Amino acid sequence: VPARLTAFPAAPRVSACRTIRRVFCSGDALPVETQRLFFERIDAELHNLYGPTEAAVDVTSWQCKPDHRALSVPIGRPIANIETLILDRNLQPVPVGVPGELYLAGVGLARGYHGRRDLTPLRFVPNPFSNRNGARMYKTGDLARWLPSGDIDFLGRLDHQVKIRGFRIELGEIEATLARHQQVREVVVLARTDMAAGDPRLVAYVVAEAAAEPQTIES
Repeated sequence: VPARLTAFPAAPRVSACRTIRRVFCSGDALPVETQRLFFERIDAELHNLYGPTEAAVDVTSWQCKPDHRALSVPIGRPIANIETLILDRNLQPVPVGVPGELYLAGVGLARGYHGRRDLTPLRFVPNPFSNRNGARMYKTGDLARWLPSGDIDFLGRLDHQVKIRGFRIELGEIEATLARHQQVREVVVLARTDMAAGDPRLVAYVVAEAAAEPQTIES
């Protein structure tokens, strides 16, 4: 995952390693700075992969380039038997360069969420671009755009879901749990990236009940 890859080039004598040929990074957005540090110290290929668990984990691939000077690292193009679509709110394809929601289709999609019949039809929706009966698309909730090269540029999330060190986290679930505490009146949870370089942290801001004296605990 990008968090570990960021630390890897800083390891002692990593430049002396001559056996690594390819490194595959996935699980979160790959920072441009991490890509730059990698090529400065490691003589190997770096591949940026993208994909949610609902679509067999990795579904797109991009081979990073040492001379890449864009502000973000693309997630590339779909692998075999996977289709990627970037659509607007009316499920219409967006032009090149225009942000839209990324949808996935093809044989890699999961059947649905185990024990969550209410959630499955909200995320696995009919595919209007397929002639196959029962064809579906997975609504990723990710914002993306087409690049002129035909590759996909990942732009972030459309909701409050975040990823930290490759783990998918729903901030609302944490807020709901903290709000049940008898000394907490209101709470907001954010993922902050300004606390340590390349190491985002979860931070909870709370409004205590009038009689409560909350303590600050870091973990």
